[in-house]
Amino acid sequence: MTREGLVIGGNKVPLLAGSVHYWRLDPKHWRECLLATKRMGFPIIDTYVPWSVHEVSPGVLELGEQDPQRDLGAFLRLVHELGLWAIVRPGPHINAELTCFGIPDRIIWDQACQARGPTGAPVVLPMLPLAFPVPSYASKTFIDETKRYFIELGKVLKPLLYPAGPIVMVQVDNEGAMYFRDGPYDQDYHPDALALYREFLRSKYKSIEAFSAAYGNPNLRFSEADPPTTFDATRSEDLVRHIDWTEFHEVLLANAMTEFASALTEAGIVGVPRSHNFPPGQESTPLNAARIGQAVDLIGYDYYNKASPATRNILSRRTSELAVRSDALNVPAFACELGAGFPPFFPPLEERDSIFTVLCALAYGLRAFNLYMAVERDRWIGAPIDPQGRPRPFAVFWTKLSEALNRVGFFSLERRTPVRILIPRNERRLARVMHAFGPVSGAFFAVTGAGAKECAFEEELGLGYAPAVEADSFARLLEASLEARGVPFAHIGGEDRDVSLDGAKWLIVVSSGGLSATLMERLQEAAARGTLVTIGPRLPELGGARRLLKAPFDLTSLNTNSNIELHCPLDPARAEGLVGQAIGALNLPTLSTDKDEIFTTVHHDSAGVPRLLFVINPTELERTVTVSVDQRVESAADILKAHSFKLQQGTLELSIRAKTVRVLELLAAPVG
Repeated sequence: MTREGLVIGGNKVPLLAGSVHYWRLDPKHWRECLLATKRMGFPIIDTYVPWSVHEVSPGVLELGEQDPQRDLGAFLRLVHELGLWAIVRPGPHINAELTCFGIPDRIIWDQACQARGPTGAPVVLPMLPLAFPVPSYASKTFIDETKRYFIELGKVLKPLLYPAGPIVMVQVDNEGAMYFRDGPYDQDYHPDALALYREFLRSKYKSIEAFSAAYGNPNLRFSEADPPTTFDATRSEDLVRHIDWTEFHEVLLANAMTEFASALTEAGIVGVPRSHNFPPGQESTPLNAARIGQAVDLIGYDYYNKASPATRNILSRRTSELAVRSDALNVPAFACELGAGFPPFFPPLEERDSIFTVLCALAYGLRAFNLYMAVERDRWIGAPIDPQGRPRPFAVFWTKLSEALNRVGFFSLERRTPVRILIPRNERRLARVMHAFGPVSGAFFAVTGAGAKECAFEEELGLGYAPAVEADSFARLLEASLEARGVPFAHIGGEDRDVSLDGAKWLIVVSSGGLSATLMERLQEAAARGTLVTIGPRLPELGGARRLLKAPFDLTSLNTNSNIELHCPLDPARAEGLVGQAIGALNLPTLSTDKDEIFTTVHHDSAGVPRLLFVINPTELERTVTVSVDQRVESAADILKAHSFKLQQGTLELSIRAKTVRVLELLAAPVG
């Protein structure tokens, strides 16, 4: 892989895929469905493999011996025959709008496999068409059953792996946010999880003395440690055990993905990249990219969004985070699922919602996507191709888009973000811990654009301020100040081992008063390379888990430019002034428009020449906007419409309809 896509046979292939669910289609229509997907410009076919559909008795799979509709091998061989490639997603969890998310009933109802809540009761997901108890990612029984399933499935998949067959990527599990029951006290109190939790504590604290001191209990032992079952902190020091519990959830998921990946290896499904997809609202879940990235090669996000100003903001945050991290790892910033249509039991997504989402995500750095769904099937409405392989009018847009992206060389371009708003992992853990709405997941609020400001407890815990709320408010304040001045920036997740700090001129670190020592080391390394650092709204006086530091952090090494303050409080005037100072001191680029509600991004080639301009109107009204453009640009052309524009004195004026995005190729004046 490279950031431009997959490398297949020495050639770079853009990671453009379309989802086609073979077991839901009449096999006599497979060929036309695949050809129609190929004609839209998608060289890769994505498909789930549903465990529950194929298993006919414990450990025995039906893979076409009796039922042609379940002949996975025949489907993949047809993919290969038609000159296409395949992404295969065998689970064990696939969702796919299937009852019990594609996991066999015998597994779902096996008590040894079920995740447990604080009382020991099974954890039930209230999902249509049938609520069901979710599996435990710690259950050894569940992991063993998954291994048995993969080994049987490997007999069909192994001969079809590239280069002998079409399979060029395999996904490990699916949206691993604990089956959307990801509140910190929802789960997992399964016996196998509790044993793993105590191992985690031993590994983290090393000695019983360090552990008992951190928890303020001299009599505490690893073997007796029980996790919290509700948020009961009254002092900042009480947060330690709660934040440890949320960190353990991250370890639990990473361990499970490693187990699943090992099972694929045991089944002989090797030699191709492995991926995993994070669901919408991933920042509010236990999914930790740094940890999951140790089990897979590529982490992508799922996108299902309505066109709106809030959506534009969400897409800016999560896509810029994905793009910066992916670019640093030299992998494509991939939307593993980009919704085209919707399940009938979810709020409807119109075609213009999907168009707005994909163009807005591309504007903020997305470089690859899988259209989910390319071909319609049961429990889905609105795909661009019908179940017989006949294109609908919606297919015209996707065909034009894929042709245009290839024509302008989009996959080799880059969006440069010299400013990064860094939200450390410990702040996300704190927001999870202080989530005030119990079983309603924080991710539910995140997908609407809400954060700790709207849904966290406001307890001050003896600090004199509400830590999670302040941190969230500060991040939004700096985001708004940067956007008002047209400064390109990205949100980054701030994992302790994160690579997303590289290439930044200015790091704005969100801190409610705690910072991990490991992340501080990374910040000092970045500062030594010339990156300037600002911390706010609180300077760190505690460690990442809210424990007292043995010695104060040396903050003087983080910022050597007297024109940019090290500390920025939660104050709009100070934030706006700071951004103005940084623009001058660091020579930051700006891209302004004459309409505050219209947003722009620019993508450059490897020589630093601007090549594409995205203009985003998330509002309910059509707008005419004037955009200042690089002086080297003479004209511009809409890559999806037959419209061209001459620039006047470095400015471009155009109209843009409500809830749309225009993508303009920027053309320089001829040299000489």
